[in-house]
Amino acid sequence: MASTTTFGIVGSGWRTMFVLRLARVLPDRLRAVGVVTRTAERATQVTAETGVQAFLSIDELLGWERPDYVIVSTNWPTTPVVTRELVARGVRVLAETPPAPDLDGLRALWADVGASGLVQVAEQYLLMPAHAARRAMLAAGTIGQATSVQISSTHLYHAVSLFRGLLGVGFEPVEVNARAFTAPLADPLRGGVWTGDDTPRPTRTILATLDFGDGRSALYDFTDNQWWNPLRARRIVIRGSRGEIVDDEVVRLVDPATPVRSALQRRETGRDLNLEGRDLHHISFDGEVLYRNPYVGSGLSEDDIAVAAIAEAAGAWARDEGPEPYPLAQACQDHLIGLAIEESARRAAPIRTAVEPWAA
Repeated sequence: MASTTTFGIVGSGWRTMFVLRLARVLPDRLRAVGVVTRTAERATQVTAETGVQAFLSIDELLGWERPDYVIVSTNWPTTPVVTRELVARGVRVLAETPPAPDLDGLRALWADVGASGLVQVAEQYLLMPAHAARRAMLAAGTIGQATSVQISSTHLYHAVSLFRGLLGVGFEPVEVNARAFTAPLADPLRGGVWTGDDTPRPTRTILATLDFGDGRSALYDFTDNQWWNPLRARRIVIRGSRGEIVDDEVVRLVDPATPVRSALQRRETGRDLNLEGRDLHHISFDGEVLYRNPYVGSGLSEDDIAVAAIAEAAGAWARDEGPEPYPLAQACQDHLIGLAIEESARRAAPIRTAVEPWAA
């Protein structure tokens, strides 16, 4: 059985509560040692709500029990500050996305802690079950060489992580050409809460093309609040030299005259007369299992599964039992390109990124 991963958290916002909920659901896999908050009042509140000990400083947390690693779950400007403090104490870090707010911040953080090897980033999108299954299909060469990815699902650095991971892109320069458009859209669901308001209001959409070189490209399409707005679907297209994946549908060439269509198939229980509980068990393609849920029996959503997976992977890395789950350099590159998308949209002009220090 795998070791239980122990972690501390600096910060007490909604993302902290998200991870603490996963630890309650998976007590044999994840255990929270403590939470660092800014005020005694908030510390008391966190402990009362979650049962996890809360502290007012990093040193108090580490003095209580030193965990495998510490999650930095703070606002964007504070994250690099806390990351530096933890690295100075020799603590392994799992920073929330993004690791710094802007390009200058990324460069400064890399200069200070990049060589330490102590910082990973909680970028979970490639670990989401459907994306993990698609990535396994690409590794098997099902659609040949992946050449382009189109995503209308999530924003900026998360989308870029998917582009780069699915296309096998490293740290080379990228040319970004983005434009912003505003149109009316109703937005009745925000952060899981129904607002009771179905009035269409001006809403921004950014469309961007990304040229990674060597024939590899991406199309970015994101409307504000698309994560939760039920009036906007989520779509992914992965094109390759011998076929393409469109959401869960796949077409590929099996011989010079035979294109074949198949689909990714989920085994999900708890429907109709099935009494096994609501769970994703696995995702298969043409009889081959591409992805197995490591948390069957927990009833976790697919996003929950991905967050739990990177939290466990970070624990294995911190104990020198596994590889780096998502190194700081990768997250810096994701945010670099995400910033370029926003800048290109503001300027209505192409932006070309440079090769940054973390590329080495």
